[in-house]
Amino acid sequence: MTQRLSARALGTVILAGLLLPGCRDVNVNTALAQLSQAQHLAGDLLAEFTRAADAANRAVMSESDAQSVTYAHEAEAAKQTVRKDIDALKPLLQDARYANEARLLQEFVTRFAEYEALDRRVLDLAVENTNLQAQRLSFGPAQAAADAFRDALGAAVPTAPAKDTWRVKAVAATAVAAVREIQALQAPHIADAEDANMAGLEQRMAAAEKAARSDLATLQTLVAPAARPRIADATSALDRFMGLNAQIVALSRRNTNVRSLALSLDQKRKLIGPCEESLRALRDGLSKHGYPVGR
Repeated sequence: MTQRLSARALGTVILAGLLLPGCRDVNVNTALAQLSQAQHLAGDLLAEFTRAADAANRAVMSESDAQSVTYAHEAEAAKQTVRKDIDALKPLLQDARYANEARLLQEFVTRFAEYEALDRRVLDLAVENTNLQAQRLSFGPAQAAADAFRDALGAAVPTAPAKDTWRVKAVAATAVAAVREIQALQAPHIADAEDANMAGLEQRMAAAEKAARSDLATLQTLVAPAARPRIADATSALDRFMGLNAQIVALSRRNTNVRSLALSLDQKRKLIGPCEESLRALRDGLSKHGYPVGR
């Protein structure tokens, strides 16, 4: 019996030595509990970081303001969990036996700080949704104003004197075409990311507006006096349309959706991979610690 007890005691000492080099006076069960907690935190770190990145991507790709804000909040909550996991894991890796894992955690912390700074910019841009706002104005109120312009001119044409009927029709059609051209230019302006390209589109819009106003002035002299209120209605509709067009251009110029998408696809994507690489190495390194197999 004495021999068996001695052998058992010797086995415990050997096991403690294998598990806890330099710290043989530490309780084995406590050390293993700390290791288990560290392994759990490392796995949670990877899961929460991935969740934060995915939520941020959904915020960028969302087609509604409410969804963008919801996903941005989800991304922030996941990043907050990442920070808490880092704070909880650091003291568990202080022991020299986890020096490599401590280095990997610090590597992630450095990379995560760079990721966070860029992600904040991306999310701030994404929730503004200026390109989507511009698109909604273009397809909604601006479309309605352009249609009102067309309808007002359409009501004025039948009142023209017989000798001027075809000329009035031609000038009215040219005016409507000029407004439709501005409408057609709004979509590429909203989608474009280059200032020079947008400036060129704005110049074409200005030229089309000038042509439409010139046509209105011509029609004012051609239609019968009774139809001039219709020309006034068309002028008011054109003023509304151009006011909306100015808002569309201003929102499009901010380009928050285009810029946030570009940052996500380029710079942020390059940061996500290294962050996940550090976390996987940390998780895998901790998974190798524990009772030695076959001992």
